[in-house]
Amino acid sequence: MNHIAAILLAAGKGTRMKSNLAKVMHPLAGEPMLAWPMQVARASGAERIVVVTGHQAEAVQAYCSSYRDTESVLQAEQLGTGHAVGCSREKIGRFAGTVLILCGDTPLLTSETINRLLEQHHIGNNALTVLTANVPDPYGYGRIVRDSAGEVQRIVEQKDASPDQQKITEINSGIYCMDADFLFNNIDQISSDNAQKEFYLTDLLSIAIKKGLRCSALCSDNADEIMGVNDRVQLAEAGRILRHRINQNLMISGVSMIDPTLTYIDNGVVIGNDTTIHPNCHISGKTTIGSGCTIENGVSISDCTIGNNCHIKASSVLEGSKLFDMVAVGPMAHLRPGSVLHDHVKIGNFVETKKAVMAEGSKASHLTYLGDAEIGRDVNIGCGTITCNYDGVNKHKTIICDDVFIGSDVQLVAPVTVGRNSLVAAGTTVTIDVPPDSLAISRLPQVNKEGWRLKRKDKKA
Repeated sequence: MNHIAAILLAAGKGTRMKSNLAKVMHPLAGEPMLAWPMQVARASGAERIVVVTGHQAEAVQAYCSSYRDTESVLQAEQLGTGHAVGCSREKIGRFAGTVLILCGDTPLLTSETINRLLEQHHIGNNALTVLTANVPDPYGYGRIVRDSAGEVQRIVEQKDASPDQQKITEINSGIYCMDADFLFNNIDQISSDNAQKEFYLTDLLSIAIKKGLRCSALCSDNADEIMGVNDRVQLAEAGRILRHRINQNLMISGVSMIDPTLTYIDNGVVIGNDTTIHPNCHISGKTTIGSGCTIENGVSISDCTIGNNCHIKASSVLEGSKLFDMVAVGPMAHLRPGSVLHDHVKIGNFVETKKAVMAEGSKASHLTYLGDAEIGRDVNIGCGTITCNYDGVNKHKTIICDDVFIGSDVQLVAPVTVGRNSLVAAGTTVTIDVPPDSLAISRLPQVNKEGWRLKRKDKKA
């Protein structure tokens, strides 16, 4: 078995992003940009990953530290790619195998392409194998110079290329496989004698050839994969491509999308078969949606678990909530974190919940706020009901037991409990516990003053 380690180059500032955030930490489909090549490295068999950091190193290192297989190393001065890889030497240590070198700003790279690169590297018994691509506008990229037999001879950077070399359309991706011994025994031989006065990793190819070692290039079938993200325009384009891949995989697995170009789903979201997603939905974070669900247009779902055969109606917002099976929500409802809705619960239009647990068969059909509440089975919550859970200092809990009927325009001043099978009359303000099987009503006696309006009109006249 050939062991693989990966080095990710992520030290650049990303000046063209015009951002206070490190370039590789900009989000793409729910993940930092850096996460995408890290995932490729793992999927390609890398046992260890070393991320070379520079600009905003602390933020990048903090992200890397959340993974057991990932370490980071600081490149205090950005002196080129060769210098960056050299900084990782102590972290890699006495590693024997293949070193995969990736760029932290190439989120479109796939593990299929890297596996092909690794295969060519191992079959050819190469010291170095580079990933290339043909692009119509190669400006800014290093060019692949081949001999008459098509063998790779050198890589020439844009500023060092002659006019004839600048016409070459095969470009260097900055992605390599290298034998670990060759890499670290020769990294110190790289010179900064070039237009940029930097240590180019590309010089290792020429060093290998001079030593009679085998080198080759794999030309990618899809130039999009090696696209580097350098500004907000490229960030948006990369996001579009990643979302297309995510949506395509979901549709192949049995999810229906009315218009996948207007469906925004983050990496890692799990959706069951026969679920239908309507346009302009945003589904993000650690969200799981079961089978047979309908998610109508304009819905936003983040960090939720949704069971089977649920119906999330238009323009609803769900955050950090758990829904069991056959739950209906919306339209225009808001489930805030901590909401738990059991089987057959119905939440209607303009209903907001927060840390509310509703047992099977209960419903709040419209214009209601349920915060810090525990609601039993088969409870009906009338229109305009409010759980008054906050006294200005502390939050308090409302408990509504099974089979309770709450009339319209009721205020439940927590902490308060409504006993099983009770009825709270419309317009009531509940300030003390309601016993089971009771009627709770608190209204001022109605007074009708006949002729009062006529007297008012006479005074105005």
